Amino acid sequence: MARVTVEDCVEKVPNRFELVVYAAQRARNISRGEELTVDRDNDKNPVVSLREIAAETVVLGALRSDLIRSQAREPEPEPVEEDVQDLVPTEQNIFGLQEVSAEEEAVDEARAIEAALTGRARR
Repeated sequence: MARVTVEDCVEKVPNRFELVVYAAQRARNISRGEELTVDRDNDKNPVVSLREIAAETVVLGALRSDLIRSQAREPEPEPVEEDVQDLVPTEQNIFGLQEVSAEEEAVDEARAIEAALTGRARR
């Protein structure tokens, strides 16, 4: 039965390699629980997927996008430098800013006021 199905499918998808990839993706989708579009007739998932492709009851574009999505991988994050680490939000610091103590903040304000009064630029 599978041989006749493959011959029928080649009319729909001329490239045999593409056909195999589509059928494999559809078989994976069936294994994950997607509904069948043809009767199973005691066939395994790969044969059912080929029968669906031959009967044109599945959209090949959707299978293609499923395949691309399943093969996509997220890139590894780049290592963060120590200077930038303080700007990265964490669970404890949701704003991503370095926490400054009240004493450090007071010293910074005093320096800013002194620089404003004397006319010097802040360093």
